Amino acid sequence: MIGDRGEVNEKQQTGELSRREWLTKIGLLLNGLAVTVLAMPIIGYLVSPLIGADKGQYKRWITLGDLSEFPENQTRLAKFENPITSFADGDTDHIPCWVRRMQGENFQVFAVNCAHLGCPVRWFPQSGLFMCPCHGGVYYEDGSRASGPPPRGLFEYPFKVESGKLMIEAGQLPTLSTTAKLMVRSRGCQG
Repeated sequence: MIGDRGEVNEKQQTGELSRREWLTKIGLLLNGLAVTVLAMPIIGYLVSPLIGADKGQYKRWITLGDLSEFPENQTRLAKFENPITSFADGDTDHIPCWVRRMQGENFQVFAVNCAHLGCPVRWFPQSGLFMCPCHGGVYYEDGSRASGPPPRGLFEYPFKVESGKLMIEAGQLPTLSTTAKLMVRSRGCQG
């Protein structure tokens, strides 16, 4: 044992590392690297509001079609290509939306998602209602809540008309934290 201690002291004096010390340092380095890689998205999420990250960097005006494709006093399903796409998205980058044309250049463009849990709503022209098949949410033709579990109306995309084409500002998810306009109109008794 005394000889072993002498060797350890001799190795420490010459600066040589034992096998155990070498593996410990490599293990600590790899663990530190893994923690850093895993922590970067969390740190980015927490710091981005402080550095003023541009939330609208993916917003783009996208054409839905010619005005002639949307007859007055009708609601039609339209699709657009999401500006936030990746190679693996396939057909999921084609997003549907409901386009309601009142008169002239007066439109409403609704996200297809129910405001309750995001299921796709369907338009029923016979009753003039949007209905969610998942939990029974119902919306009036103007997107306001009629009944069921949704706490609010359908989300709307901002739109504009340019050169005879209907365009929407896409590239955002329709949630309360985005700039998408929220339908919060109250509806009086109709009878």
